[in-house]
Amino acid sequence: ALVDRLVSQVMAVDCGVFVDWSQMGDVSHDAAPGKTEYKDLKELKQHARSGQWAKNHSQRSAVYQQLLKALPCRTVTPDAAVYRDIVGNSNSKRNPSAYPLPEFVDGAAVPCYCLKTESVGSVHAVISCIAGQFPDISYCPSLPAVTALLLHWSADEAQCFESVSRMLACNEPGRRLLDQTFLAYQSACMTFGDLVHKYCPAAHKLMIATATDVLEVYSDWQRWVLGDLPFSFAARVMDVYLVEGYKVLYRVALAILKFYRKQRSGAAGSALTKQDSAAVRSDIQAFVKNIGKSVTPEKLLEKAFSIRLFSRKEITLLQLANEKSLQQRGITVKQKRQNVQLAVNADNFSSEIVSAKEIRDIWSWIPERYALCQPQLLFTTSTHGCSLNRFYSHCEGYEPTLMLIRTTDGEVCGAFLSTDWEERKRGGNKLSFFGTGECFVFKMKPEMERYEWVVIKHPELANASQAADDEPEQTGANDNGGPQALEKPATEPSQLSPFLSARHFNLNSRNTSMFMAGNIDSIIIGGGEGNALYIDSELNHGRTERCLTFDNPPLCAESFQIALLEVWGFKDAMAS
Repeated sequence: ALVDRLVSQVMAVDCGVFVDWSQMGDVSHDAAPGKTEYKDLKELKQHARSGQWAKNHSQRSAVYQQLLKALPCRTVTPDAAVYRDIVGNSNSKRNPSAYPLPEFVDGAAVPCYCLKTESVGSVHAVISCIAGQFPDISYCPSLPAVTALLLHWSADEAQCFESVSRMLACNEPGRRLLDQTFLAYQSACMTFGDLVHKYCPAAHKLMIATATDVLEVYSDWQRWVLGDLPFSFAARVMDVYLVEGYKVLYRVALAILKFYRKQRSGAAGSALTKQDSAAVRSDIQAFVKNIGKSVTPEKLLEKAFSIRLFSRKEITLLQLANEKSLQQRGITVKQKRQNVQLAVNADNFSSEIVSAKEIRDIWSWIPERYALCQPQLLFTTSTHGCSLNRFYSHCEGYEPTLMLIRTTDGEVCGAFLSTDWEERKRGGNKLSFFGTGECFVFKMKPEMERYEWVVIKHPELANASQAADDEPEQTGANDNGGPQALEKPATEPSQLSPFLSARHFNLNSRNTSMFMAGNIDSIIIGGGEGNALYIDSELNHGRTERCLTFDNPPLCAESFQIALLEVWGFKDAMAS
């Protein structure tokens, strides 16, 4: 172990042969490495986030080698000796054309990243060897950027090859560093879109207002971080990426989008006009490449880590759900993605409550795995009558659903409901809440606004509500506006995942996870000291008030008469 550490430190001092030092500013080339081993994970994370290694090239190199050596990998993982046997180990100039990049990088170029001009050929050589040693890789557009970065802190090409190989071969359960298939890459793009919906609502509104295809814009998110960011930013991202994993990339991309929105909203005369998605993508790319004019690396990471993301487990669940959705649609290899706007075709869509444009706006709020699904009318009071029993009979078996309400005063509101209404039967005829944290409520007129699960922005509320004293009953309104007890099944909330898979809850009236409930007398959307929507058994009268689950204001007049109610399902657009 001592010999390995000494060799690592000697190689760290020798690293930098591929770097154009004239572009590196005040980064030290020949300073002693300093602290390179960490036994305290908290200290390691703190040093990575604070840029402890940013000014010392040798120290960063030695730390990286320690981190990469510590990665648990497949038993047979190609190392530096394999590279020397196949390619040799020349640090002299290589011709990039002699080592064409494989198709799986999908045309991604090698970023300059303050490397010598001739070093680009070395990146090509390493990636070419990677392609031969990892035949299972079918899609990995981030590989050129990652390889170019790691070459910075490598003593030779062979060491860079081994570093990249270990990232690709990492087999630690629940941890991945690089997407290696189109399915993984595309589901990550969908997951990023879901995270933007939840954590960057203002930026998402900007995308809806300016881009013809929002999902196409979000598909660039990895390139923003690994490819478009200037070297000083990308190096700081790599520090925390190697320590904390893939989730860091989501954080940084969300922070980039937040800063982009701020810049766009502050630009003089920046009228929001709809553009071709390619123009918006180019605008964001130009902003990211020049981000140093308005933001420092420290500010970018500070913003990234101020976002209170769900846990790695929750994000993994979301990623798996998106992968499953893609597999069900047969999207496992690269193909042209259908424009989300075409999922709502004005020629086929007909609602008495909202226009095709308005339903498209609603579609932009829904989870990404349903974004390619066409709206399918399941129930409308104008055809099926004002009966809760008929409502259930037409809506059961569909998941998710979208409820739209127009009041007699012309106000429009509704809810996205993540779970099949048949789930209510588990509680018998007693009202018991079910659903997941993907539910949300909204109003369309007089202005559009969405209200999501309050725990998304305030995750501490989930723990606070679970710690609250249990109360004997949760109260909802009956069809006369009076109180009605809500049954509390024995299922413990701690056993469930409220974001994606929660069903029935044992809840008190101050809880923030009351999504949807229904019996023969009424349906309720949102609970906790009030209901976002209460609708009676005749689908005639409703009430709306602030509830803890969505922290919403009344969605229309607090007591209202229903002129029309529609429920829409999600038809698989790929199968039509």
